[in-house]
Amino acid sequence: MNVPVAETTPRYVKTPDAALILGLSARTLEKHRCFGTGPHFHKLGGRVVYAVSDLHAWADLGLRRSTTDKGHGVIHPAKRRPEGGAYTGPVRR
Repeated sequence: MNVPVAETTPRYVKTPDAALILGLSARTLEKHRCFGTGPHFHKLGGRVVYAVSDLHAWADLGLRRSTTDKGHGVIHPAKRRPEGGAYTGPVRR
């Protein structure tokens, strides 16, 4: 029996599909999850799933209009960050 899905029901995707939506590799998304720098995710049993709306919200943190635009948020690299501090990795010029 096919039950129609309402438009307001969140759609969940697994890591490989979430990575495709964001244009990242699945491994990069896994690293973001481990370091706490990525989009929100859900654990359903032993599976990790992402709500598509959470993926878009996370990507929107990096939205900029120009290179000088500070934007509204920061997407940190998929690297370990110091406890309570900002990323202090190498500065590229």
